[in-house]
Amino acid sequence: MDHKIIEHAQVIVKDSTGDKVTIPRTEQRIMHDRTGNREYRIYVAMPSGEPPSSGYPVIYLLDANAVFGTMVEAMRVQARRTERTGVVPTIIVGIGYPTEDPFASARHYDFTLPVSVTELPASPDGRAWPEQGGAEDFLTFIQEELKPEIERKYTIDRSRQTLFGHSLGGLFVLHVLFTKPEAFQTYVAGSPSIHWNKRIMLKEERQFTVRLQEEPVNVRILLGMGELEKFHKSRIYENAKELSNRLATLVNQGVCVEFKEFEDEGHVSLLPALISRALRFASRPSLISSEDVKVLHGSKI
Repeated sequence: MDHKIIEHAQVIVKDSTGDKVTIPRTEQRIMHDRTGNREYRIYVAMPSGEPPSSGYPVIYLLDANAVFGTMVEAMRVQARRTERTGVVPTIIVGIGYPTEDPFASARHYDFTLPVSVTELPASPDGRAWPEQGGAEDFLTFIQEELKPEIERKYTIDRSRQTLFGHSLGGLFVLHVLFTKPEAFQTYVAGSPSIHWNKRIMLKEERQFTVRLQEEPVNVRILLGMGELEKFHKSRIYENAKELSNRLATLVNQGVCVEFKEFEDEGHVSLLPALISRALRFASRPSLISSEDVKVLHGSKI
C-alpha cells in the first residue's frame, strides 16, 4: 500500500503573519489505490482521552477538503457534553484530494456509476463533464485499503461505522447502501444527486429490496435536504423524499430511515446543519438490534 504521513496537524489556513493554524489531534497522509492511478488526501481526527473498551465509533467523510474541519470542530465541541448534546467522541476519517479547492473534479469519477453521457444532466457551462463511473473502484479502495489501515492504527468499534456524503457523495452513499449494506451501519446522504444516475440507482434499489426478503440488514439512514432544494429542476428534493418513503416500508427488514428538511437552506448551505445532525444520528445506538432482526426473520445476519 502506498501511503505516507505528511504531518501531524491538518493545516487549515495561514494567519496574517504566515503562521499555520491547525486543528488539534489531527493528521493527514497521502494514499494511492492499488493501481497507483488514484491519489487521496486522508485526514484523521482523534478524540481526546482513552477509547472505550469497544473502541471509538468512526465516520468516513467524503469531500473532506470541503467539510473535514467543520465536522471535526462540531464533534470536538459537542462531544465534551455527551449527556446534553447526544454526540459521543468519534474518530473522523476524511477522504479528500491533493488540492486546495473544496471540491475536486476527481470526485466525479469516484462517486458516480458508469452511464452513457446522454443520461447525464446538461453541463451548465456547456463543457464535457469530468470522467465518470468509478464508484466500484472507490468502494474497493475504502473497503480493502483505507479501512484496514485505519483499523490497524486506531482503536475503533467496527459495529459503529458511518458513511457521510453530500450531493454526488450522497449518491455514492446510496450506492453503497444498496450494493454492500454490511459495509457500514449508518448512512448519511445529504442532498443525494439521485437524478445523476437515476436509472441505475432505481435498479440497485429494487435489487436491494428483493435481497432483504432473504438477507435482512441492520442499518440506519439519514436523508437530509435543504428546504430551498424543492424548487430545483432536477427534482433532487422529490427524489430523496420519495426514496425515504419507500425505505420506510422496509423497517421489518432492518432498515430505519429518517428524512430531515433544513429550513431556509439550499444545496450547499445545509452542510453545517446536516453535519451537526449527522453527529447525533451516528452517535445513537441502533434502533433495531441484531437480535431483534434475527427474531423477526428467523435467520442470521
